[in-house]
Parts: sequence; structure tokens; C-alpha cells
Amino acid sequence: MDQIDQKLISLLQQNARIPLKAIAAQVFLSAPAVSARIEKLEAQGLILGYHAEIDQQKLGYPITAFISLELPAQQKKDFYPFISACPNVLECNCITGVYSMLIKVAFGSTQELDGFIGELSRFGNTSTQIVFSTPVPPRSAVLPVAGET
Repeated sequence: MDQIDQKLISLLQQNARIPLKAIAAQVFLSAPAVSARIEKLEAQGLILGYHAEIDQQKLGYPITAFISLELPAQQKKDFYPFISACPNVLECNCITGVYSMLIKVAFGSTQELDGFIGELSRFGNTSTQIVFSTPVPPRSAVLPVAGET
């Protein structure tokens, strides 16, 4: 990946709907050349997809929480299909420490969250933290700027 590819990724991270002509002007290439580079980055698996950023509260999901789950290894084969099928689960990560799973969820009420935690308890002990605010929203890793160390 060269400096132009890094700039393309950076621009797409800021606005995935930026027109090819606008990108081309910033990287000093033609629009077809930019398109070819983006297709190559997608084929290499560097660009995994394009997503709309949604206001969860306006969709009726004002409660965001992180649930830590102590999951015994033998439960994973049952847990993974369960957690994948839960539409309120925004993210699930296998982590180190006492708890082996960190689950980010969004719900319409604390009662719904409580019901979900009850379902999770069949897999192991949980600890839940409800989000009050998000001073740094989700973002991608920052690409190194050429010439900086």
C-alpha cells in the first residue's frame, strides 16, 4: 500500500460517499485510476464495506451497554450462533481477562436490556455497564502519514 492508497482510505473513512472526481482531484489521479485502486483495495480485503452511520436514539434504541460475559470454553459452540442471531448485539469481542466476551448492545429500554442479560446468564456470569455518553465515537485506526515516524 503506497501513499495514494493511504490517502484514498483516509478520504473514504471520512466520507464513503465522496465522489470519485473529488478523490481524484485530491490524489492527482484520474477518476478511472482511483476507481481501479479502490477495487484493488477491496479485493485485497483492506476495505471491507461501506456503512451508514445511524443515530440509534432516533431509531428507538437510547440504551447502549457493554456486557462482559464469563464464558466457559465448552459453551462457545452454543454461544456463537446465539449471539450472532441477536439483532440488538452491535459487536461481540473475545477478550482476555476474567471475562472472555465483551458485548456491545443497544436496546429501547432497561427492561429489554435486563431481559437480554437474563438470556445471557445461561452461558455464564455477566457484568454490565450502561453508556451515559460517548465522547469519542467508533472510528477506524488512523493511517500513518508518509514521512512521519
